[in-house]
Amino acid sequence: MNTDFHKLLFDISEALVADELEALKFLSLDDIPRRRLEAIREPKAFFEVLQEKGLLEAGNLSFLRELLYRIRRMDLLARLGCSREEMDRELRVPGRAQLSAHRVLLYGIAEDLTAGDVASLKFLLQEQIPKKKLQENAKTAQLNDLTALHLNTEAQQMPCRYPHRCFALLKRSGITPPQSFLKVLLEMEKEGIIKEDDLEMLKDILKKVRPDVKKKIDAYEERKQEDNSKEKLHHPVPVHAAEQGAERQTAQPLVESYKMKNNPHGYCVILNNYKFRNLSQPREGTRKDGEAVKEVFTWLQFETVEHMDLGAEQILAKVEEYSKKDHSNMDCFVCFILSHGEKDKACQGSVGHPPVTVREDFSEHLQTDAVPPTSIPDQADILVGMATVEDYECYRDVRMGSVYIQCLCEKMKLLCPLRKDLVTILTEVNKEVGSRVFRGQKQMPKITSTLRKQLIFQIP
Repeated sequence: MNTDFHKLLFDISEALVADELEALKFLSLDDIPRRRLEAIREPKAFFEVLQEKGLLEAGNLSFLRELLYRIRRMDLLARLGCSREEMDRELRVPGRAQLSAHRVLLYGIAEDLTAGDVASLKFLLQEQIPKKKLQENAKTAQLNDLTALHLNTEAQQMPCRYPHRCFALLKRSGITPPQSFLKVLLEMEKEGIIKEDDLEMLKDILKKVRPDVKKKIDAYEERKQEDNSKEKLHHPVPVHAAEQGAERQTAQPLVESYKMKNNPHGYCVILNNYKFRNLSQPREGTRKDGEAVKEVFTWLQFETVEHMDLGAEQILAKVEEYSKKDHSNMDCFVCFILSHGEKDKACQGSVGHPPVTVREDFSEHLQTDAVPPTSIPDQADILVGMATVEDYECYRDVRMGSVYIQCLCEKMKLLCPLRKDLVTILTEVNKEVGSRVFRGQKQMPKITSTLRKQLIFQIP
């Protein structure tokens, strides 16, 4: 598997040209020190640094996928088993993007500029950036001419929006790619002309050359301001009494939150039953559930362990084993029980829950399933989320996994970055699952809680 992984990286590195490497380095500047990136001259070395920083490994290609998506190498993205549409959906989920929005904005601006635009912008920047930093050598100028001739010929005199894509065709010429606007942006950052919270100079020069591109910055700043406003609403902070005048009001959170400061926060134990001694058919789809839970709780910085196909006595023994571990440096304990059962023995019943008229969802791929016990210890600080209410069955898609677990994992990915507490997330799961119809039946999850505070998972 490790050999396949390195072979994949080798093939991708061979397919990347010099300007694309510079783009990857630019997009990674907020994750890798500038001096490390400046020393990199080939894609293989870049991938090695990503691995050193823990941003790239055989089981985690998300950072590389996002990089290739941003530089529009969808052919290489497909080599990683992902498509443009999948990345579009992925990056629309709040908190899922790993690259800095500021860095992506600057790269998008550079992509939109033509060679003429870059020349005009460099002319306007002569007083701010040393002239030698803006000059191109003779070979670069030659490649500019060759590239323009090639593009206009191939595109029937239509200018190309992304001319650097054609540099690979000229790679054998021995001429280096022209200086893109990315290098100019790097010089502007070095000189302190542009910063993440100060893009006024860049907006000013773009307004003179490409006012349409300048609007990208306006839209970015508006989104950032909206996000900051939402963050303040979600996390009210005390206001100084003098600012409140005679009222001397102080905003305080309504409910205290549990401490979530340790790393790992605790154990996440998955007791997943796929095969049964007394049943001929395995619980198809449950492995998908285990993978989804592991992905989410590893992301949330839990020590995640999955145990497959344990009998009832083994499950009890495993729970007792974890109860005797030292949890003093951990924040909480999470346990998933994915199995079949009967009423009061892990399941809630076998009666189909009567439906209301709602659009159909899954069909022939559904099986009935089970949930954890309904009772909880008579103690505080415990929350149990069950896939269905008592006396009714729940459903599992044999290809995609159980309705409840998959919905829970998706909601956690979506709402944990927004600092929603666990009860709120489970309530959203109740709403989502309860709104669907499965083979003409309904499923209504249930929350049982003795929590005394909000449980909010910290995002790494």
